[in-house]
Amino acid sequence: MLLINIAGVALIALIVWWFWLYKAREVALDDDDLVIVVENGTYTPARIRLAANQAAELHFLRKDASPCSEMLLLPELEISESLPMNKSKSIKLPPMAEGEYDFHCQMQMYRGVLKVE
Repeated sequence: MLLINIAGVALIALIVWWFWLYKAREVALDDDDLVIVVENGTYTPARIRLAANQAAELHFLRKDASPCSEMLLLPELEISESLPMNKSKSIKLPPMAEGEYDFHCQMQMYRGVLKVE
């Protein structure tokens, strides 16, 4: 009985960490070689650092067949794009002020952040 309770608490802790506390490592967008891979329910990398007040271009490669992974939304920038399977898709971003801009699928299960500095 004690073992079951310990396993339950550990599982709850893991869920809290994964959904609310985990922060993916941040990657700088220094050149056009960075490809954001959409696979296994995640964007990799999911935290991207960009220069403020400069236009940028993101490249996405969707490997996940889930219908949720098909749409990419950047609500603050009013961008909504369909990502084709196994093909690179470039998304042009306008110059942005400093701050954080979320990007996600239509159900917000796949999530990422653009950190503009």
